[in-house]
This record gives sequence, C-alpha cells and structure tokens, in this order.
Amino acid sequence: MILVFAELNNGSFKKASFEAIAYASQLAAKINTQVCALVLGETSDAASLSAYGAHKIIQVADARLNNVETKAYAKAIVHVASQENANVIVFSNNITAKAVAPRVAAKLKAGLVAGAISLPDVSNGFVVKKSVFAGKAFAFVQVSSNVKVISITPNSFPVQKAEVPTNVVPQTIEFAANDFAVKVDSVNKVSGIVPLSEAELVVSGGRGLKGPENWGILEDLGSSIGATLACSRPVADSHWRPHHEHVGQTGGTIRPNLYIAVGISGAIQHLAGVNSSKTIVVINKDPEAPFFKAADYGVLGDAFEILPKLTESFKKFKAAQNA
Repeated sequence: MILVFAELNNGSFKKASFEAIAYASQLAAKINTQVCALVLGETSDAASLSAYGAHKIIQVADARLNNVETKAYAKAIVHVASQENANVIVFSNNITAKAVAPRVAAKLKAGLVAGAISLPDVSNGFVVKKSVFAGKAFAFVQVSSNVKVISITPNSFPVQKAEVPTNVVPQTIEFAANDFAVKVDSVNKVSGIVPLSEAELVVSGGRGLKGPENWGILEDLGSSIGATLACSRPVADSHWRPHHEHVGQTGGTIRPNLYIAVGISGAIQHLAGVNSSKTIVVINKDPEAPFFKAADYGVLGDAFEILPKLTESFKKFKAAQNA
C-alpha cells in the first residue's frame, strides 16, 4: 500500500495534494499495489481525491488538526501507515512536509528522499531522482529500507486524473496533550492570488525597477497573463515588496511553467530558487547581466519601455482569443 498525506488548506485541497495522489497512483501501477489517502482535519471534500487515483480515503476529522500540528500530524500518519501496512509514504515537499516527513521517517525507521522530481526506478531496487546543489545537478538515491518516505517537488509532476471507486473511512486517533504543545495564535493569509509554490506563471521584479512606486507596470503585466508576483531578495530587504514574494536561495523555491524576470541581475542566490522553471524570460538593460546565460529568452532593453508594450500585446491577444 502507498499512503499519501493529502494536506488541507483552510478546508480544501490545493494542487500539491492532487499532484501527490497522481504521483502515488502511477507508482502504485508500477509496483502492483493501491493508494490510500490520509486527510487530517475537517472537510466535506475528501471524496474528491478518488478522481486522482486514491482507492481508499481515511479522514481524521479532528478540529484540532485544521491547523498544522507537526507532532500530531506525524503521530496520525505513523498510526495509519502501520495500520494499512504502507511501504511507501508520499508527501508534497512543502513547508509542512519539511517538518513532518522527517519525524515520520524516524519513527518508522524509513529511508527519506526529500524533493523527488520523477517516479522511482523500480527495475533494480528503488531509486529516486532528486535535484541537488540548488538545482545544478541530480542525485539518484537508492532506498533499501522496508518503508520509504518520499516528498515530491511541487510542479515537478503533472496532475493526472485516474478515477477509481472509493469510499471515505472516518477514523479517530487518540492524541496526548503534548501532541499539541505548539499553539497557533494567529494566521496571516494572502488572499486573491495563486501561492508562489503552486503558481504556473510568475512575474518577478528586482532593483532595476528602481522603487516600489514603479511596481504598477509589473502588476499590470502579471494581471494580463494571470501570473503571481515575486521579487528578488534586495527588493524584499528594502521593503519594496512583502517577504513572502521573495524567491531565491534564502526565499521560496519555485518551478513555474513560465518565469519572467524584470530588472534582476541573476546572482547565483536568486537562480537557486528559480532555475527549475520550465521557461525563463529575462528583461534587463544590462547586456552583462548573468541572468541572460540562464534564460531561455532574453530581452535587452529598458523595462519601463518594454513592459507596457508587452502588457498591451498580451491584452490584445487575449481579446482576440475571446472574440
């Protein structure tokens, strides 16, 4: 059995959960087993996971699990994994998995591979491919433990539907008081945009935009294509933009289908967070900007002249498509 932790966010599933189920479904076909999804917290949408290949769905509808509680989450996952005799446990490699997956692996004496980017090769053992050295190389990790824990890199595996008959099995788990030793006092949420970790289109700005008052042209471009905004570290450090938009080695790591970098030189620390993007477009007036060497497409010129024209072209294209 393959157990997938299908994480809830405010009572609903995000793309990363569907990616994890789809990943597990295809792995299950390779090793001739089935997929069990585990849902922790309250939701009325658990049955939707069957559309992505979950043969069984277990829900622990405890209101205390609506917020991330790492000790409680790990305890529940270990309990269900043992109950279902799961030999592979799959997470999405997000901030929750980085806190919970190592706990689960330690408790189950399991090998852990964080940041997998493809299905395991099971032709000779169990070999998992992951990126290393900030995306500059690949490692092939052979896992020999009886139980294996894998977290997959978001946007590295396509969401594919594989409808199977299933049912939602409610379950109760006894928790101790110290399983909830960390209390969440408040949660600050960003609404109205696709989170950077899930965005397929990202438009990012750097110091070349000269100041926060000029961010409107970047917002217009992002709005014209439905992209999420990001920024370089100097921009966040200067408080031009909020820190949750910072991508790079010390910020978020993203893998969008399209990454448009405007006025960003492309230092190695920034590339570490974005170089797994499928297509990179760089707009910069400095011909020596190192980002051009990593770009799929480069536009040499003044962003203040190029962006309005690019935005207008996108708007005309969309209008023609909708006509």
